[in-house]
Formats: sequence, C-alpha cells, structure tokens
Amino acid sequence: MLSEGDKVPGVPVKDSDGASFTLDRYLGKPLVVYFYPKADTPGCTSEAKDFTALADDFAAAGVPVVGVSKDKPAKLAKFAEKYGLRVTLASDEDDGFCEAFGTWVEKSMYGRTYMGIARATFLIGADGAVLRVWPKVKVKGHAAEVLDAVKAL
Repeated sequence: MLSEGDKVPGVPVKDSDGASFTLDRYLGKPLVVYFYPKADTPGCTSEAKDFTALADDFAAAGVPVVGVSKDKPAKLAKFAEKYGLRVTLASDEDDGFCEAFGTWVEKSMYGRTYMGIARATFLIGADGAVLRVWPKVKVKGHAAEVLDAVKAL
C-alpha cells in the first residue's frame, strides 16, 4: 500500500460516464481518494453517503473527493443517482489503479480466499504526494475524521 510521501501513480480510471482520467487532473490542490469494495452494498453506501453529507465542507476546503471501486461506470452512475451522491466515483475495472495504490489484496471469508479491494483512504497533497493513509477503514465516523485532517492542512 502507498505510504506517506509516495507519489500518486498516473494510472487511469474511468468516471461514471466512462471517460478515462488520471489524478493529474487534480494536481495543484489536495485530494481525497477512498477505495471501497462494491457499490450499493451497506458499508460502501454508508461511506459514500457520509462523504456526500460533508461534500460542501470538503469543497469549501478546496479538496475534491474521489471514491474508487471495481464496479463498471454504468453501475457507478446508478449508485450515484440512487443515493444523490456528490462525490466523484471512479471505476478501476482493469485493476491497475487499485494495484498501484496497493488496495487490491487477498482477502479471506469463511475459509475462502479471494482478491478484493481493501477499504482505505488517502489524503494527497497539491504536489501529488501522499500526506496521510487510513488503511483498514471502519466506516462509522471516517468521513468526518478525513475532513478534520483536511482542515488541518
């Protein structure tokens, strides 16, 4: 997993409209990137709604928020519309973005191992370097904790 001080990779992802972009579009301002396993599941929905509830505060601080999963762009668009989400949702269908951040990991449930996204959040500086990492995120209160870190910049 990327650590504090590491530069953010220039691997492309797709937005909910299917347009490709890299995080270079945000250079010059801080950025929050959070990774979640699957759209429209209870924990992931709560996390997205929590970031959306604080979207005005993140915007006032000049810090965009991008949520990344492996879901297809069309599913992300439906997810955003269903819950009125106001954060950018990005699709990493090809694994490259998650692998570059170190969030595509082996998981285990009920004795079965599989590959999946580790729920993690990164606060990235205006220069494209990681300022802070939250590995193994617990959803409740997380968005507010990230906002506190943003306000401390």
